[in-house]
Amino acid sequence: MDLWREDADCEPQTPLEHELFGENRRLRRVCQALMERVESAGMGGAPYGAFEHAVLLAEQVRERTDTLHRTLEELGEANRRLEEARQEAEAANLSKTRFLAAVSHDLLQPLNAARLFTSALEDQPLPAASQVQVGHIGRSLHDVEALIGTLVDISRLDAGVLTPDVAVFPVAELLDVLTEEYRQVARARGLELHYVGSSALVTSDLALLARVVRNFLTNAMRYTESGRVLLGCRRRADGLEIQVGDTGPGIPEARREEIFLEFRRGSSASGEDRGLGLGLAIVERITGLLDHPLSLSSVPGRGAMFSVRIPYGASRDMPRTVSAQAPLEGEERLAGARVGVLDNDQAILDGMTAMLSGWGCEVVVAAREAEIAGRLEPDRLDVLMVDYHLDPEDDDGLALAERLEQEYPNLRIMLITANHDATIKQRCRERGYACLFKPVKPLRLRMSLIHLLKS
Repeated sequence: MDLWREDADCEPQTPLEHELFGENRRLRRVCQALMERVESAGMGGAPYGAFEHAVLLAEQVRERTDTLHRTLEELGEANRRLEEARQEAEAANLSKTRFLAAVSHDLLQPLNAARLFTSALEDQPLPAASQVQVGHIGRSLHDVEALIGTLVDISRLDAGVLTPDVAVFPVAELLDVLTEEYRQVARARGLELHYVGSSALVTSDLALLARVVRNFLTNAMRYTESGRVLLGCRRRADGLEIQVGDTGPGIPEARREEIFLEFRRGSSASGEDRGLGLGLAIVERITGLLDHPLSLSSVPGRGAMFSVRIPYGASRDMPRTVSAQAPLEGEERLAGARVGVLDNDQAILDGMTAMLSGWGCEVVVAAREAEIAGRLEPDRLDVLMVDYHLDPEDDDGLALAERLEQEYPNLRIMLITANHDATIKQRCRERGYACLFKPVKPLRLRMSLIHLLKS
């Protein structure tokens, strides 16, 4: 409605009023033109409709903004809970690893003693039936040892707490022992084991590399029904390739990645002794940790070949405890060697006494540091075998060995432990000590003693 007409009775009286009324009319015309343009742009049927539409849009934006803020807050809370759960899982995993590391010594002590007693029995002239039973006991203990070792290894690898102890050593030091160990297994399964040795020096963690090659050999023996298993080396430009081949059923192309996954097992040749399916999973993790290339080739129906490539080592970097000797002959004896054993577990002392005495050694034992001088007489010993974990009031075996070496410079020392800490192995290497891990393998112990006595 035209306000000028509504106020028609209000005639402008003064020049100023005339001017204001004219300006009002002009502004109304401008406003009317603007409103018509807004309406023609599709903003509704009327100016008020356009205003309502704008208000509605603003409200929707506000509601969606509020929803977005709530969602972000909920997402932040969920992320916080996930982070707490991750930290709890990592703490639980580390706690599990520490627990396994702590109890592994206590688990392996009785197993170690049992292996020592069994080995001593195997060296005795027993009736045929008794020999068979002793063999069964030995194999069962070996299976328990493998199970515990596998669980501890997989736990330490998963937790990332396993530190390699890399050093230079002759590969024969590892492969000669494994050959003797698995030759007996092959004979029991009716297989031939062919070994092609090498004089090469390599750079690796001896214990972890042994785990890899031992798994190769175990699988080859387990899945080969007849024929032979080969353990050998090939010199490559970038390293020594350790190979384990067999004449078993082979591995189809489709399964060659699957077999390195956990709990994947094939059908063993005997239908028994299938293992846990963790061996090759551990192999892949260890070779990855050591940065040793792993390879597999196979022809289904004709066999498989697993190999790992190890960097070469230089003789100048080789510790003084290790020497590239020729393989030990089977007729070598330890007769007359005076060997001292220090361990706080009486069962271990009894087992060591039985086994070493069977090899012809003169054995003296002690359970406490205070008994060393009176019972062991270190100045008369050829070799002193010391357990790492002694009584709490005593030093650890390595610290004790270092003190004894200062007092008796000609004393040869062998540390025996269930602790695979790389620092312990490195200290032993630097000091020139032999180092074996529980449960002690009799053949490994025998060869280490012979090496020490020859040094």
